[in-house]
Amino acid sequence: MSKVIMVQGTMSNAGKSLVVAGLCRIFKQDGYRVAPFKSQNMALNSFITKEGLEMGRAQVMQAEAAGIDPLVCMNPILLKPTTDKGSQVIVNGQAIGNMPAKEYFKYKTKLIPDIVKAFQRLEELADIIVIEGAGSPAEINLKQDDIVNMGIAKLVDAPVLLVGDIDRGGVFAQLLGTLMLLDEDEKARVKGLVINKFRGDKTILDPGITMLEEKGGIPVTGVLPYMKLSIDDEDSLSERLSSKEKGLINIAVVRLPRISNFTDFSAFERIDGVKVQYVTKPEELKFADLAILPGSKNTIGDLKWLRESGMEASLYRFAQEKPIMGICGGYQMLGEEIYDPDGVEEGGQIRGMGLLLTKTVLKDVKTTVQVQGKLESQKGFWNCLSRQEYAGYEIHAGLTMNAEDNKEIEGALLTDGDVCGTYVHGIFDHGDTAYRIAKALADRKGVTLKAMEDSDLKAFKESQYDLLANEMRKYMDMDSVYAMLREASI
Repeated sequence: MSKVIMVQGTMSNAGKSLVVAGLCRIFKQDGYRVAPFKSQNMALNSFITKEGLEMGRAQVMQAEAAGIDPLVCMNPILLKPTTDKGSQVIVNGQAIGNMPAKEYFKYKTKLIPDIVKAFQRLEELADIIVIEGAGSPAEINLKQDDIVNMGIAKLVDAPVLLVGDIDRGGVFAQLLGTLMLLDEDEKARVKGLVINKFRGDKTILDPGITMLEEKGGIPVTGVLPYMKLSIDDEDSLSERLSSKEKGLINIAVVRLPRISNFTDFSAFERIDGVKVQYVTKPEELKFADLAILPGSKNTIGDLKWLRESGMEASLYRFAQEKPIMGICGGYQMLGEEIYDPDGVEEGGQIRGMGLLLTKTVLKDVKTTVQVQGKLESQKGFWNCLSRQEYAGYEIHAGLTMNAEDNKEIEGALLTDGDVCGTYVHGIFDHGDTAYRIAKALADRKGVTLKAMEDSDLKAFKESQYDLLANEMRKYMDMDSVYAMLREASI
């Protein structure tokens, strides 16, 4: 049977995902077969496995750190918010429908057999399973029938590391308050506390650590520094949103209310001289050289927001002078019309932006598939991608057709002058695709970008996971972590 350890947090964005990834990497480096697990993930960032099944990208990132292929059993339940009060529920990689939060809260215990089966599948593959919690175990209104924090820890008899975020302030209150709100048997599962995102001289923190251990009765297993890593995880969006730095080349990604798969744009952030900004106001397009409409979990709702906020008119004017690209839901928005006859989102139909001669019909059945191939020859700005090999995956509930003859659009890219649309997520990650686009923007602007020394994204990611593991080894008491594993009875 696998050994198991669980990472929980005092709140969202405490850094659970990266701590799990770091542990996965350390255990891999130490010669163990290791796998990540999160029973329930709420996220709009998702991935399609080789089998065509959908799972959260955080567990994909952790699987990469563990050196294994992502499997849907690592994330058996994925909730993708469609409104402020409801989500699409995906179980074992397949959507079973949309549910209001209250309805799902009553329904979720029926999914425990699916969680157990997924965990047992991982046990066949791994010596160590590193489990990630969600939010906080001290959300007392949600503790009844919990299936993602202490509920799963009890189910698999896991020792727990509790992570707090010192960068936001109040880390001692976070950790002690969380412990106070746990039941005694739950508190007994917490074997170590981790202070995350620390900046400065640790000796100043030491008196607080002593008091924390005295009052909490649990040792501090690590004080992890604030690490500047290029690793995709759910929490990284919050930091990206705040960046207003300008570069030689500036790419504006429209921050839709229900933006999905923001990790599509990470490849641009590796290019020296290129800056990616997430924008919500028309005036923020002023400095952009390329505008991107990203994926959306509610295409019609987000298109209405574009219209109401003034962004649509600004993007239309932008497209008359500079290149614009739509991915997935953003691609659908660029067309003439979007129809929703089955009420997949909001029902009815809505006029699109009219920048591509397409129309989209939303369907109940989602397309979930990995894709690869070679792009056709392109004209206009997008000639920079002519004959380029591509790879990625599609996740969409819609069929996009030529608006004139109703024939389904074929090929990975559809271009019209400087306007481009695609359904392929991850298309920038393959080869030097991102650099080709950036260089074409630089050539058009009359500036020069440094050549990339290495466009191998996989090798770059490997270096980042190793850096994460090395830093964690310095500041985490790994002997104590291994002792927790030895004590795990499973």
